[in-house]
Amino acid sequence: MTSIAFIAGTIPLILGHGAGAEVRGVTGITVFSGMLGVTLFGLFLTPVFYVTLRKLVTRRKPVQEDLPA
Repeated sequence: MTSIAFIAGTIPLILGHGAGAEVRGVTGITVFSGMLGVTLFGLFLTPVFYVTLRKLVTRRKPVQEDLPA
């Protein structure tokens, strides 16, 4: 939610006009694209990395046998 609000907040920078609009527009596009990329990375690739690392850890962990007391 915070990322979406931040991304939406850059839209006035991108669409603005007037003095300095070129610089603000480029800055807005850069921030918009960066935040969009990082948000998508966090949403989709973080769970993939978690599952992959979890599988690696469970493969390497030796199975402990129950020994009688």
